[in-house]
Amino acid sequence: MQSEPALPFSSNKQDQPGLESKLDPAPHWQAPRYRAAGKLTNKVALVTGGDSGIGRSVAFLYAREGADVAITYLPSEASDAEVVRVAIGSTGRRCLLIPVDLSSSAACREVIDRVVKAFGRIDIVVSNAAHQTRKESLEKVTDEEFDLTFRTNVYACFWLVKATLPHMTAGGSVIITSSETGIFGSQKLFDYSATKGALNAFAKALSMDLQERGIRVNVVAPGPVWTPLNPSDPGLSPEKTAEFGKNSPMGRPAQPEELAPAYVFLASDADASYITGIVLPVMGGETTGG
Repeated sequence: MQSEPALPFSSNKQDQPGLESKLDPAPHWQAPRYRAAGKLTNKVALVTGGDSGIGRSVAFLYAREGADVAITYLPSEASDAEVVRVAIGSTGRRCLLIPVDLSSSAACREVIDRVVKAFGRIDIVVSNAAHQTRKESLEKVTDEEFDLTFRTNVYACFWLVKATLPHMTAGGSVIITSSETGIFGSQKLFDYSATKGALNAFAKALSMDLQERGIRVNVVAPGPVWTPLNPSDPGLSPEKTAEFGKNSPMGRPAQPEELAPAYVFLASDADASYITGIVLPVMGGETTGG
């Protein structure tokens, strides 16, 4: 906890969706202190937004735990995805790269078809890819922006899980990346906060429905995390980018490697077989009831 980078960070901005290779400091995602224990041996996992940020670290730790991993990413993020492919290959596991825009149902169905065709099964789905743009007021949120945020954050999750269920057997796990904004709200993230709250409720309802099938559904709700999402948000000023996460109780944003073990825990039957329907806050000291 004391060895992660301290603020201030670079104030450099990027165009959306941003690249991890351009972040300064480079996010910590390889988790060298983490000790794998074969918790996901021979599992197949899909991690959306697996090219960078939390998704990159999750994909790498899953491979270290013995899983083959497919990751999705936007075509403009191919250079980041290649880094993940090489890292997963170094563990001896297979990595399937799927460049895709998840904001349509057809694209999401194709993703699941590709994963099943490549690996013959799918055991874990991590719905992690997201879109956000801060706006100064609700009047500044266009219908098009609102629709894109919901299609990327909520609809894609719905479409992916729906397409996965015919292929997922007992012991399967669905993990959704939410946010502290889905619990507390965020003044300038009107549509983004709404999507994360929706995902929390969706996961709780889905967990009830899938219990009899032996499939667990859980959510991770991070606080601020140093990923391309915020430095590429045009609504976040360079000054606020440099101080991103300062108001967290720990006074800094999390690094992706500090989030990824929670996803291993929730995916592992060895650790979390009796856990479904939870929203797990990983917020650097921020507390919430329930």
